[in-house]
Amino acid sequence: MSGPRPVVLSGPSGAGKSTLMKRLMKDHEDVFGFSVSHTTRNPRPGEEDGKDYHFTTREAMQEGIDKGDFIENAEFSGNMYGTSKAAIEDVQAQNLICILDVDIQGVKRIKETDLNPIYISIQPPSMEILEKRLRDRQTETEESLQKRLEAARIDMELSKEPGVFDIVIINDDLERAYEELKDILSEEIQKVQEAKS
Repeated sequence: MSGPRPVVLSGPSGAGKSTLMKRLMKDHEDVFGFSVSHTTRNPRPGEEDGKDYHFTTREAMQEGIDKGDFIENAEFSGNMYGTSKAAIEDVQAQNLICILDVDIQGVKRIKETDLNPIYISIQPPSMEILEKRLRDRQTETEESLQKRLEAARIDMELSKEPGVFDIVIINDDLERAYEELKDILSEEIQKVQEAKS
């Protein structure tokens, strides 16, 4: 695949990935494109099909996975999630840096492809802070919250393995984490801006 190097953003739910990503895309809207993932879960209030996710059925998604249309996929809390090759190509065709928001399983799957992205892990300062952030959202049942915390514990352990990520950003201060993220991507951002001018 040609075009600028994609960026794989990973990290547990509540680490601040979405907040950082939205800000990056707002500040550089002509530079980044988001690869819209597929999911079999139901839309949450305010979510739009094709913008937040491609909402699909388990059958349709399984068929796509079997055909090799997905670069990565995973199952979480009984729902399937995945990134299609087409979603990435759509972004790259616009000469934008494609951002992929995937879990640690997804990172491992992407490492088996020829995508060659920049791997960035966004981590919370501690499990305690993460749990507080997730509880403050008030979007989870206790059971699903415990599942997310368990997934986060695994994610935090795996992010420490050498060679999994190009950089791990600890999000204890949003401003600092954002500056760190921009610094890592500055070279790619510059390339896209130069190509457009």
